[in-house]
Amino acid sequence: MNYQSRLQAVRSLMAERGFDLLLVSQPDNRRYLTGFPAREAMVGESAGWLVIGLTVGYFVTSFLYYDAVAASVHDLEPVKAQRRLTETLGELLKKLAGGIIGFESSWVTYDVYQELAKSLESNRVLKSSAGLIEHLREVKDTDEMQIIQRAIDLTDRVYTAIVGQLRPGQTEKEVAWALERALREGGAEGMAFGPSVAFGVNSAVPHHEPTSNPLNMGDPVWIDMGARLEGYCADLTRSFAFGEASAEYQHLYDVVLRAQQAAIAGMHAGLEGKQADALAREIIAAAGYGGDFGHALGHGVGLAIHEAPRVGQTSEVRLRAGEVVTVEPGIYRAGWGGIRIEDVVVVRRSGVDVLSSAPKQFVVKPS
Repeated sequence: MNYQSRLQAVRSLMAERGFDLLLVSQPDNRRYLTGFPAREAMVGESAGWLVIGLTVGYFVTSFLYYDAVAASVHDLEPVKAQRRLTETLGELLKKLAGGIIGFESSWVTYDVYQELAKSLESNRVLKSSAGLIEHLREVKDTDEMQIIQRAIDLTDRVYTAIVGQLRPGQTEKEVAWALERALREGGAEGMAFGPSVAFGVNSAVPHHEPTSNPLNMGDPVWIDMGARLEGYCADLTRSFAFGEASAEYQHLYDVVLRAQQAAIAGMHAGLEGKQADALAREIIAAAGYGGDFGHALGHGVGLAIHEAPRVGQTSEVRLRAGEVVTVEPGIYRAGWGGIRIEDVVVVRRSGVDVLSSAPKQFVVKPS
């Protein structure tokens, strides 16, 4: 990864938007700019803050991470906090010139914002930098694409292997654990999310958490899963009826599959997110199930499992070549079940390339 060029791109955007300094603490943004892999759950447990100026840069961290930062981050000067990170951060800011200081308003809590604001002189101001780094992250470079493809390939292989071993009586939790174990044994550093496994009526819940619900013949099933590899995520959903499929299931599966195929065939750079969404939604609505497709067609995938761009009914953002997004229409009917089919694609000037290759089957027989 060329972290130096990424920092240069950030500095160019800072200059365009009028920032003298930029504070970066969101873990995925920090990793994008430095490669440092720590991924804490909240800013109050931060592994470190980047302080980026137009000509200087620092990585403020604690004793816990200092040696690792000093050894692996080469484009920013490491600073070891002797007390709390925010205290050291405030002291460093006092030494640096610049009146407009950007911060990640979607990540920094109100309490941390207040603490930082109190440390600044009255002629300096904290200003939201929301979306600045995320915008750069949307278009993937060659190194990123290689990692994402490897994560997807691993996810496809594990899905195919575990689904081939399904048998009646297995619970959602057991199958989810089998998927996670196989992903980790296959080289994943962790899960992009979940995995999520839904049997029977539970499949009517788009973000179902696995339970002890057992698998029965004829159940509608979907599996949503993804490996995390070198920080980057994969995302895959497959749906099927277990053992045997009713005529109703076959019909609904066909509607969802046709909707996905239409979206994949019609997407390209320059298309608005809502236009891409409509490619699939119109087919589902024409079949009489528009009210059962309640989420967006897709979302960006990268260091985060859900990142920009959003591909949904209200999105006016135009797709750009090099963006990696999901295409995942679905139909969900309470008390019956649900069907979702999801692939990851990379946007090109004249279309998209599908990166996922796991088989699509409307019936899976027991092993």
